[in-house]
Amino acid sequence: MSTAAEGLDSAGGYPWAAFAANLGWSAAAALAVMLATFAVASARDRYRYVDAAWGLAFAAVAAASCAASAGHGDPVRRALLTAATAVWGLRLAVHIARRGWGRGEDARYEKMLARARGGRKWYALRKVFLLQAALVWLISLPVQAGQYAGGSAGALAAAGAAVWAAGTACEAVGDRQLARFTADPAHRGRLMDRGLWSWTRHPNYFGDFLVWWGLYLMACGAWQSAAVAAPAPLLMSYLLIFGSGKRLLERHMAERPGYRAYAERTSGFVPLPPSWYARLRGRRAGHAGG
Repeated sequence: MSTAAEGLDSAGGYPWAAFAANLGWSAAAALAVMLATFAVASARDRYRYVDAAWGLAFAAVAAASCAASAGHGDPVRRALLTAATAVWGLRLAVHIARRGWGRGEDARYEKMLARARGGRKWYALRKVFLLQAALVWLISLPVQAGQYAGGSAGALAAAGAAVWAAGTACEAVGDRQLARFTADPAHRGRLMDRGLWSWTRHPNYFGDFLVWWGLYLMACGAWQSAAVAAPAPLLMSYLLIFGSGKRLLERHMAERPGYRAYAERTSGFVPLPPSWYARLRGRRAGHAGG
């Protein structure tokens, strides 16, 4: 780093020049994972592989940021952010890869690619792989910015780790319960409404929500990293609740037999015991009637 850059970083209290370089390395890491996955997907005409690459790309960004930030930030926070992101991303990648093993193309991508002009391959590259690489880069801002935050990891980082752990557990347990339920031939055509799925219709999305707010709290070692990283959990929350997560899936599931009754008795996002949710709905109905 040049003397001028060092003086600017020191004056600002945050290594802006090093962080700016990190943004480039992180973009390269996310793009490398997505382009490698695109090469395999286009060769096999299975663009669903991008779903597994999503978690891998976050793990790659975390590793690249940790390497690029050597000599900056708090080592404990850097290790915590890197490990937490890698554990979450790799678990998700393995789960999705196992779930899709031996299956054909995902119906979502078939529908999307049916509208392709100029060939499925290049449409998928633009609308799926490059878009997801950009989202990974943006959403991973807490993982990137937090690597450069000074000061020791304290109560806020510990709180973030606890929120991350709760989210990871919620997501992993929900995924495991759903996988076991759908693997049983006796459940073919039935809705999963047991375990965590009786407390929330989307334990995996709620788990993701907690994971990214937990990572954000870990990154808040300095006001600069907190400010730079703030758009990421907000964007992830929007996508999970109003974008390609909950809203899109429920639109797809709405016509399945029994789904309306399931939605009426089960919390839409935040896990709640069924009895609590029934009372909450009762209060809302009473207020509406009044």
